[in-house]
Amino acid sequence: MEDYARILDYLPQGLPDEKMFKREPIAYAIGEDQFKLFELVPKPNITLNVGDRVYIGKDIDLRQEVLHVKRRISFNELTNAAQSELPYVIMQIIKAHEPRFVQFFNEAQAITTRFHMLELLPGLGKKTMWGIIEERKKGPFQSLEDLEKRVPMAHQVEKLLAKRIEEELSNPEEKYRLFVAR
Repeated sequence: MEDYARILDYLPQGLPDEKMFKREPIAYAIGEDQFKLFELVPKPNITLNVGDRVYIGKDIDLRQEVLHVKRRISFNELTNAAQSELPYVIMQIIKAHEPRFVQFFNEAQAITTRFHMLELLPGLGKKTMWGIIEERKKGPFQSLEDLEKRVPMAHQVEKLLAKRIEEELSNPEEKYRLFVAR
C-alpha cells in the first residue's frame, strides 16, 4: 500500500472521452515507495501541479488534496503528458529518498553466476559494476554523490535509476524488478 504519491498530470475538466455530465477532475500519480501508478479523484476546488506530493493512504483525515484513489493503472493508461513528466517526477522521488537508493548500491547482489543486479541499470556495464563492487568493499557508500566520486565511471546514477524504474513501469513483462511492485 502506498501512502504518498507524486502528481504526473492533472485534468481539472476530467477525461475528454467521458460524457459531459459524468466528468470529474482526474489526476495521474506515481507512488513514492513501490512506484505504482494511480488515477486519483481530487477534492473539489483543489488544484494540483505536476510533482506535488499528496497523501493517498488509508487515513482519510490526512488526505488534504485527494478524495479517493479511483484505480491503479498501467503505464499505457497514462496521458501523454503524464508519460513525458514521468522521468522528472521519478528523479524527484529518487532525490527525496536517496538513502533507499544508496542502500541498493551497497547491497545489490548477483542474480545468477553471470548476471548482477547492477547490470540491470541501463548504461551500467560490467566494468562500472566491478568498480562499484570493489569500492563498496572498502566501505559503504554514504550518498549517490559519494558513489560517483569513488567510482569515476559511474556518473549521473540518478538518471540510470530513473531510466530503470521507467523501463519496469512501461514493460509489464519485465522478468527482474528492482524497484516497481507488480
